[in-house]
Amino acid sequence: MARIDATKLRIALAQVNPTVGDIEANLAKISQLYAASEAAGCDIVMFPELSITGYPPEDLVLKAGFVAANQEAMAKFASTTGTCVAVVGFVDGSTDLELYNAAAIISGGVVHDVYRKQLLPNYSVFDEQRYFTPGDSFSLYQIGGVHVGVTICEDIWDASGPVRQQAQAGAAINININGSPYHRGKIGERAAMIGERAKDNDCAIAYVNQVCGQDELVFDGGSMVFDHTGALVARSPQFVEDLLIVEVDVESQKLRRGTPVIAITSAPRNKPSDLQAVITKEETDLEQVFGALVLGTRDYVRKNGFTDVVIGLSGGIDSALVAAIAVEALGAQHVHGVSMPSRYSSEGSRTDAAALATALGIDLQTISIEPAFEAYLSMTQQSFAGKQPDLTEENLQSRVRGTTLMALSNKFGWMVLTTGNKSELAVGYFTLYGDSVGGFAVIKDLLKTTVYDLCRHINKRSGREIISEVVITKPPSAELRPDQRDDQSLPAYEVLDPILELYVEQDRTAAEIIAMGFDDALVRRIARLVDMNEYKRRQGAPGVRVSAKAFGKDRRLPITNGYRG
Repeated sequence: MARIDATKLRIALAQVNPTVGDIEANLAKISQLYAASEAAGCDIVMFPELSITGYPPEDLVLKAGFVAANQEAMAKFASTTGTCVAVVGFVDGSTDLELYNAAAIISGGVVHDVYRKQLLPNYSVFDEQRYFTPGDSFSLYQIGGVHVGVTICEDIWDASGPVRQQAQAGAAINININGSPYHRGKIGERAAMIGERAKDNDCAIAYVNQVCGQDELVFDGGSMVFDHTGALVARSPQFVEDLLIVEVDVESQKLRRGTPVIAITSAPRNKPSDLQAVITKEETDLEQVFGALVLGTRDYVRKNGFTDVVIGLSGGIDSALVAAIAVEALGAQHVHGVSMPSRYSSEGSRTDAAALATALGIDLQTISIEPAFEAYLSMTQQSFAGKQPDLTEENLQSRVRGTTLMALSNKFGWMVLTTGNKSELAVGYFTLYGDSVGGFAVIKDLLKTTVYDLCRHINKRSGREIISEVVITKPPSAELRPDQRDDQSLPAYEVLDPILELYVEQDRTAAEIIAMGFDDALVRRIARLVDMNEYKRRQGAPGVRVSAKAFGKDRRLPITNGYRG
């Protein structure tokens, strides 16, 4: 398609942190960033997908009052707009008829048009077909002499989808607004895909993403702009709010005959450009994981009305990692550690917990569970007569600890953070109503081997030993019986985790994993443990999703399940 002239568009990408359901607060953020974009002489400011409601709003959109409130907020915002064109995500339609995941194109106090998302994701953590009807048409918008297309999130992932259709119709740049959740490697996947779409369609692309924690999901930002050759022009950082303003050289394309075009007067661009393209470097994989855990924890705690958290510090590596993340997320003054020794707790575990608290600058109190444990043994002595001590007595200790943490939570208003990792949750190596007790499971999506990697990374990024090397290297143990170690009940985590990754995250059957060369008996034992403990995981707290498949929203297996693959 022949190009006819070149110009510049000044575009602001508003990478905001909305709160799902808090329409008033979200509108305030949008208005503030719109004013900044207008003052900067921007032609366009783009906000993330469903930015007025927050994403994903899930069953809130089934409430007619909620949908009406979001539309009233959008109209209120529209009435305040000037010459800068805003692209704002909201819920269009009516619960009585059909609902749409939509973008309003607004300026000068007028809603010029509404684009409705055409491709609705219904896989992994997404279930948009439960709520929305797909759109089936589009217009182009003439802004600053350039023909602009608008799409929403999933629309860009299909190579033959709306981005291509709009480019073929004459769009020289595509404004793509997103609520794209993080998992490891996702930002690289996005960049490769967007660059490919831009190059293949000879069309510049501006991609804005929200940045927030929302229950299990973390949205990492990383908003990007690519020119029509597929070259990266600018990128926002991950895990923080940002207003990225960039001037994009756009060469207008010839319009296809019959393409609907809406002409919009944009901001005057007679001021000289003094903008420099900003390309924030991509962080390492472990730094991204750390950033996701911190953001997810901070937003879950604060958006649910808590200021402080409490963590049972066992002297082990999992609780140490959770405490370090919590301090980064909330500040040391808002993190409280509790050491709860029993008759089986080693002196090293007690001193390791104290050393960690000192390194992090958090307060630590010690509450012995021995009196309560002894009382339980006495209470059940008659009922348990003739029975040898076993897992029952081990679990009693864990449940006393859980009750103690919840008592502190109730008394002081602290949220309990649980400390179980994905390896333990997968095979049921945790006590229901014991160490599973809490409001948020920070590392529930980290395999144990990643826990070790991340602890070393935290020490490296801090330039000091926050998590002691002794804690990192000592054999893991629940310390619920004399000389207990995890490897007495489970294979070494270096052996266990690759099997779990295949079985849980990649949905391979036991037979397929065995065919790869893994031990037959071990694989079948691990698969059976994963399957039979689904009922325990279903009762657990939500936690940050960092893998492509976490326990929770995107892994929904039946508890009553007779399949053995």
